[in-house]
Amino acid sequence: MVRKTIASFLLAGLAALAALAQTAPTVDELIEKNIQAKGGREKLNSVQSIRFTGKMVMGQGMEAPVTMEMLPPAKKVRLDFTLQGMTGTQAYDGKAGWQIMPFLGKIDPEPMAGDELKDIQEQADFQGPLFDYKAKGNTVEYLGKGDLEGTPVQKLKLTQKNGDVTTIYLDGETYLELKQGSTRMMRGENRDFETTLGDYKKVEGLTLPFTIESKVKGSPAGQTITIQKVEVNTSVPASRFDMPKVEKKESAPPKPPGSN
Repeated sequence: MVRKTIASFLLAGLAALAALAQTAPTVDELIEKNIQAKGGREKLNSVQSIRFTGKMVMGQGMEAPVTMEMLPPAKKVRLDFTLQGMTGTQAYDGKAGWQIMPFLGKIDPEPMAGDELKDIQEQADFQGPLFDYKAKGNTVEYLGKGDLEGTPVQKLKLTQKNGDVTTIYLDGETYLELKQGSTRMMRGENRDFETTLGDYKKVEGLTLPFTIESKVKGSPAGQTITIQKVEVNTSVPASRFDMPKVEKKESAPPKPPGSN
């Protein structure tokens, strides 16, 4: 009788482990479902150029028209936004980043460096860090199931090649990204950032978020981008991403001796 009871416990334990193994998805299975939800590998690889047009709303309700253009195979990206009648630009040409910030009194293009450069390099990756993550030098861990404001999610921990760590929340049904949480350096100190993605729509076989909200964790205000138009494989010249050359200003000729 005792032997039968022990055997029953062992069999029950093995059955529970087998069921757990069947229900717990692997990292690669979740990532593949995420890729398929976005349109699939073939569709994502077919995007040669893409242009997003919309508006950006910042903390105090200030709105700015925004346009983002990308050449995914070349890892090129350009963001233009207009505030107070002035247009700022941030761009990455596949090798180097540059920006023009007239709101800060900088009307000439200048190279980007540090955290700003790192951010725009990440933006240039249209397919995202999960796509072919091993080839990019990234690692991904499965953190289990969770709940995000009432929505079942699958949680992944992404560690990028540069050491940055991001927690990614995938919708438990669609496998699309709902939220990302990461720690970034801002003004000399580490801060926790949150990015929420939503209002997904299909555009020429791709499933893309039409609202993207970014903010410091715990802060009531942040930055929200609302996409109004998406153009896939449209004409975007590669020269759009090159840093403009600054024309040297001719200095005034020296005054002759004795002149006022």
